[in-house]
Amino acid sequence: MEERRVAATADDMRALGAELAELLSAGDLVVLSGPLGAGKTTLVQGLADGLKVRGPITSPTFVIARVHPSLRDGPPLVHADAYRLGGRLEVDDLDLDASLEESVTVVEWGEGLVDGLTDERLEVSIERPEEGGGDETRIVHLHGIGPRWSTLTA
Repeated sequence: MEERRVAATADDMRALGAELAELLSAGDLVVLSGPLGAGKTTLVQGLADGLKVRGPITSPTFVIARVHPSLRDGPPLVHADAYRLGGRLEVDDLDLDASLEESVTVVEWGEGLVDGLTDERLEVSIERPEEGGGDETRIVHLHGIGPRWSTLTA
């Protein structure tokens, strides 16, 4: 799966997250990348709304990871932030693989750090266009890795 989407506002980014949540199930890994302020946490807020998990959803930069239990009979959301981590060894210390099978795991800044957790993942890259599109406009690239994502479309 490869797709490019445009989110013109923060609400659009949350709506995209809610839409993506419909595709997610326990065992899924979502890896988010993009510059500071790109909208990674805003996308996770939409994912959390769609998954119906307990909030609030805030950036886990200083606590590194948070678990948001389901408010219904769905999987919990594990929301991690690898921004302050020094490498794969520190990611291993988080034990994300311990809860991977029963949770939806989302890792901000995880590109190149959490790839070894599973052969199947959804990579989401968010960029801000240089010119035009307004201050809030973001380009979101969705790239599915592995058989799990080969036939799904957002």
